[in-house]
Parts: sequence; structure tokens; C-alpha cells
Amino acid sequence: MALSNKTKAVLWGPLNKNNPVIVQVLGICSALAVTSKLEPAVVMAVSVTIVVAFANVIISLLRKTIPNRIRIIVQLVVAAALVTLVSEVLKAFAYDVNKQLSVFVGLIVTNCILMGRLEAFALGNGPLPSFLDGIGNGLGYGWILVVVGFFRELLGSGSLFGHRVIPQLIYDAGYKDNGLMMLAPMAILIVACIIWVHRSRNKELQEETN
Repeated sequence: MALSNKTKAVLWGPLNKNNPVIVQVLGICSALAVTSKLEPAVVMAVSVTIVVAFANVIISLLRKTIPNRIRIIVQLVVAAALVTLVSEVLKAFAYDVNKQLSVFVGLIVTNCILMGRLEAFALGNGPLPSFLDGIGNGLGYGWILVVVGFFRELLGSGSLFGHRVIPQLIYDAGYKDNGLMMLAPMAILIVACIIWVHRSRNKELQEETN
């Protein structure tokens, strides 16, 4: 089944010109906190994508029955239930990663991207567009985390997914891991570099800002 242009924009827009992190500047806190290593960054990206996608679908299905005055409460309940399920799955199958993510899995409930999509999109659209919107925004958030986690772990400890990738020969020649990459300020700098590259490739975003 071919997707319409509108549906394609809903799915692919958040990966580029409407990215929730580098364009809308949402979800920055977790992007800084869980990207010192690549593995927790990937797990966090997948977790957020799953929660946003399915929360969008549930709220979309319930949108015509939710009283306006309690809609935020309903959204929080749905989000909390999904986050609890994700957290329990991580504890069962990826306990070490779950410990690395610490409280940030639970804080998905209050993630600006999640609540923003529920309020701005799922309440006004059908289940399929809402699902695609959740997938798009989750992946848009996720690829930023993966890129930041990749460079921080590679340059900070010479490894990826906990496995050494920089040859010992390089260290013998005088190379040293950059411990600063493990600090949150370096995540900010990497995100800033991504924003700079993104804006340079999308001139219309510069015009909108100005």
C-alpha cells in the first residue's frame, strides 16, 4: 500500500526537517544523560519509540470518549502504563542496561516528545497516522541519541557496545582516550555540531529562525 504525501511527511518529517531534538529542542535531558555509551542510547531510543507509538494509538482510539478536562490525566495514565511495561521487560531481559539508564526509563512518562505528540497529534488523528507519527518522532529522537552515544563511547573509551575497537597499536603510538567525552557538556557540544550540520543542509530552517 502506497503512502500518501501527507502520511510520508508524518513518518519521515521527524527524522529530518521536523526533528524533535535538533529542531524542536525536545528531549534534550535524556539525550545528555544516557549517551555516554552506545548500548543504553540504543535501548533508550527503542524504548521511547515503542512508548510514543503505542501511546499515540491508544489515545487516538480513545480520543472521542475522553472528556477535555481530564485529557492530560488520561494521557499520563496511558504513558505510565506503557513505560511500566517497558521497564519490566528491560529488567527481565536487559537488567544491566536498565541499571545504566537508571531513572530515565521512568522519566519517559514526562518526556516532552511523548506528551507533545499525544496532545498535538493523537487527539486529532486516527490510529494509523498516530502510530506512524509516534514511530517517526521516536526514530527522530533515537538517531540523535545513537550518533551522540557513538562518538562519546568511541572517543571517550575507544570502544563500541563495550568492545574495544581502537587497536592497541594506536595506543602504543601515543593515543589516549578523551575522558571529557564521558561528561554531559560534551554531549551538548556534539548535539550542537549536529544542529550546525543540519541547519547548513536545510537553509529554510535558518530563514524560519531569522
